[in-house]
Amino acid sequence: MLPESSRHRIRVTVNGQVYEREVEARLLLSDFLRYELGLTGTHVGCEHGVCGACTVQLDGQPVRSCLMFAVQADGREIRTVEGLAPDEERLHPIQEAFWEAHGLQCGFCTPGFLMTVEAFLRENPDPTDEEIREAISGNLCRCTGYVNIIKAVRLAAEKLRAGR
Repeated sequence: MLPESSRHRIRVTVNGQVYEREVEARLLLSDFLRYELGLTGTHVGCEHGVCGACTVQLDGQPVRSCLMFAVQADGREIRTVEGLAPDEERLHPIQEAFWEAHGLQCGFCTPGFLMTVEAFLRENPDPTDEEIREAISGNLCRCTGYVNIIKAVRLAAEKLRAGR
């Protein structure tokens, strides 16, 4: 058991729901999401911030949750892949595009790509292939070779511009 002083009360909004928890100062945000809140869509790959599998959005911006402590998210808004779809019956247009364009295989890296791409397309709704490559350059995939991921991002941009 850690000394009482190493525990901190935090309040975060995750996918629109407010959570208050007492956490260890050294608890990673990725571990908080997975083990404290049960949001296992946030994957942990390298634990060094290199692979991008743990990417979530913090106040609308993509961040590596394996490089952040949960206490650093106190008072902030977090969005995970579980919060991407509009409801349980429908996929988000980016999820649809990854499915339709075969932008995933094993799926381990997919949540990180989706969270990265969603923020990117909000800022750049009509990207070039080069801009797409740059935007996803921090996310690693060992299965696809990226060709279909780029197609999926292009398709997602089209869907979002069309309002689907």
